[in-house]
Amino acid sequence: MHELVTRIADNVGIGEATAEQAVRIILNFLDQDGPSDKVRELATDIGLSDWIAPRAGGGGLLAGLGNMMGGGAMAAFAELSSAGLDVTQVQGVTQEFVAYAREKAGPDIVDEIINSIPGLSQFI
Repeated sequence: MHELVTRIADNVGIGEATAEQAVRIILNFLDQDGPSDKVRELATDIGLSDWIAPRAGGGGLLAGLGNMMGGGAMAAFAELSSAGLDVTQVQGVTQEFVAYAREKAGPDIVDEIINSIPGLSQFI
């Protein structure tokens, strides 16, 4: 099991399978909504580059509508909730993810990614 998954499971009080699913959701959300090159660099730095799903082509009208309807962060929150996390656990997972990423990759790249996604910084 990856060190981050174990850390999240222990500190948030959730199972390792749920913690892994949450990390995958967060990484893929960041990759879709943030600067993909930086997110993939971060994922490599923390040893999780293979956890980012291949990007689907284009997206088109439906992807654009999804983003206008609050897609991105709202969709990621819905996925985390569907994985069985309550609001407090989502906050805990997110805080642990960000803290770990800053420790392993440095605060500059993490802050650049967070600041590139409108409104995300107020939730972290």
